Amino acid sequence: MKILKEQGGFIRFALVMALLAFCVYAGIKFGMPYYKYSAFKSDVKEFARISLGDTEKTRAQIFERAAELRLPLEEEDIKVTKKEKLVRVRTAWSETVDILGVYQKKLNFNIDIEE
Repeated sequence: MKILKEQGGFIRFALVMALLAFCVYAGIKFGMPYYKYSAFKSDVKEFARISLGDTEKTRAQIFERAAELRLPLEEEDIKVTKKEKLVRVRTAWSETVDILGVYQKKLNFNIDIEE
């Protein structure tokens, strides 16, 4: 309470809180694309592992999961190939993180899995 009674203390408190809020905002903006990448990569591994050799069905399942995560992917961007007992899935996309219209950063994601 003493901090709030002094004018200089209140300004310092307000600035620290604003800085903290901005850090949380930026962390969420940068964290969400990486979270979606991690979740999608895990799901792609699982789809490749349980694939029964039908590459079109596997591609459709992977594309459906990408749509659920709102990833900027088209179905033709997902390459599924089968060689003997191995299934290989390759795809890539980019997302741009925009921080208050002042800073933009393009993040590139690449998945290349062989199960």
